[in-house]
Amino acid sequence: MGHIHCGAIASFLSTLFVVFSCICQLSLGTELSFVTCGSVVKLLNVKHNVRLHSHDVRYGSGSGQQSVTGVTTVEDSNSYWSIRGTRDALCQRGTPVKCGQAIRLTHVNTGRNLHSHYFASPLSSNQEVSAFGEEGEGDHLDEWTVHCAGSVWKREEAIRFRHKATDVLLSVTGEQYGRPIHGQMEVHGMASPSQHSLWKAMEGIFMKPSEISAGGQDYSHTHTEF
Repeated sequence: MGHIHCGAIASFLSTLFVVFSCICQLSLGTELSFVTCGSVVKLLNVKHNVRLHSHDVRYGSGSGQQSVTGVTTVEDSNSYWSIRGTRDALCQRGTPVKCGQAIRLTHVNTGRNLHSHYFASPLSSNQEVSAFGEEGEGDHLDEWTVHCAGSVWKREEAIRFRHKATDVLLSVTGEQYGRPIHGQMEVHGMASPSQHSLWKAMEGIFMKPSEISAGGQDYSHTHTEF
């Protein structure tokens, strides 16, 4: 019984430490006005009020790759995406993402990258958008250019993602799936800009730019939102 009691106390203290660590991060972090490399975020389609989402469910047609959808649920952990550089242009953690910069969006829970190619999407017959690769590594069709108004991607700004290889814009037009993903909306690529292709960064963990001390130590922190 003594061993069980000690184990329970250790577990409680471990949980308490994690909670206090999160509180410290929240107090140390400042409200960033821009989106940075290395951040993990949810992306909201402004027109349809759905967050970019993926899961280990494959398309039954087209490429047969992992499907990408839009969901209304705010709390779903399958809506987190990591902002990364490309194979040819690394994106240093904490640096602001520039307008016109090519990035990769890696689905956190499955390690696959937001991807597009010349397959028809299942519902609208626009260009299919999928999740592709293993452990964050896919190919050149995983690259998206950030289209925004100024010099950097601002947090409050509605922006667009243009697929670098095929020139389509990441879009949602409202078509809904049936089973097994009932109610989720189709995400696809469209050639022309419209209200359907506007996205905003929402909840997530936003990496601050590094603050290097005189001794060379990195004192950067994260700003966390849940």
